[in-house]
Amino acid sequence: MSFPQPRERAKAFGVFSAVSIAGGAVGLIVGGLLTQYLNWRFSMFVLVPVAIIGILGGSRTVHDDGERHRSRLDIPGVVLASLGLVGLVYGFGVAESRGWSSSVIIGSFTAGVLLLAAFILVQTRVTSPLLPLRVLTERNRAAAYLSVGLAIVSMFGMFLLLSYYFQQVKGWSPVLAGLAFMPMAVPQAIGATQIGARLAHRMAPRPIMVGGYLVTAVGLVLLALLDADSAFLEIAFAEAVIGLGIGTAFMPAMSISTHGVEPRDAGVASAMISSSQQVGGSIGTALLNTIATSSAATYLVSHGGPAAQAHERNQALMHGYSAAYWAAVGFVAAAALVSAVMVNTGAPRHAPASADVLPDVAPVPAH
Repeated sequence: MSFPQPRERAKAFGVFSAVSIAGGAVGLIVGGLLTQYLNWRFSMFVLVPVAIIGILGGSRTVHDDGERHRSRLDIPGVVLASLGLVGLVYGFGVAESRGWSSSVIIGSFTAGVLLLAAFILVQTRVTSPLLPLRVLTERNRAAAYLSVGLAIVSMFGMFLLLSYYFQQVKGWSPVLAGLAFMPMAVPQAIGATQIGARLAHRMAPRPIMVGGYLVTAVGLVLLALLDADSAFLEIAFAEAVIGLGIGTAFMPAMSISTHGVEPRDAGVASAMISSSQQVGGSIGTALLNTIATSSAATYLVSHGGPAAQAHERNQALMHGYSAAYWAAVGFVAAAALVSAVMVNTGAPRHAPASADVLPDVAPVPAH
């Protein structure tokens, strides 16, 4: 389904963002309930009925009447891209235990980069590439993928560390830890549906994205300044600022992810925004957790070692979380810079779109 009018497109992507956010919020709460009253493994099994519901609902309501472009699956591309990303994520994930200068870490990063370079080379030579490189050559689409990936590095890492903070430092139960994310989820939905969506059909996406990312960075700075005794209102305010900013920024970013794309590439362009989120999330949880753990260990060694009292251990944890949050600020600031430099599409035109080339937005991307 296409949305030729800017107001319709903005509303569609605002709803899409809000539904994604609601799913994340519900997942945190349900995950906490399952972990506390059953077992954390049930958090994996619960995806099975969710997938079944999605398949049944999609088969009854989603109908593709457009032109089909059948092609063979690019198996070499799938293998190279998957192994390359595994190499990078593995390196970030185990760098804390093995050391950044370890031959294993250096080898993992080197292999990851070389495999991804080979993936790009293969994409230029195969007849049906997994990722047609022409999808990435339009600057607005490329900015959407890159900025969202950078921001998600911060967001997913922050989700992990904040859940640690709630349970390890505050001593809250998994259920309370899940509920404690609601001050972020609600403003995030408001940012997507009320701010981002309302602005997106009136003005160019660049100022919305840059402003949203910078507001998110402010919220991450507030998290970095927390301590073990911070009141929940301080935490909730920081969460609300982050949610409002990232919800506002992601709405136009998702919209321009299919800016000017040809119909034959609409599916790939839509999938790329989801892929950016998945790759950014994988790297973010591994990298920021490594930064937090390494910083906490260094602090603990210089403040009493393994025999340190509980207070010192909490201070070490907070030192690690703060270091990771400052790194997260850097990633979101980079997302704002990418948006400021690369996004140049203007305000949407309130006119029917051409049938030959899709407008600012094609089908809503799968998440």
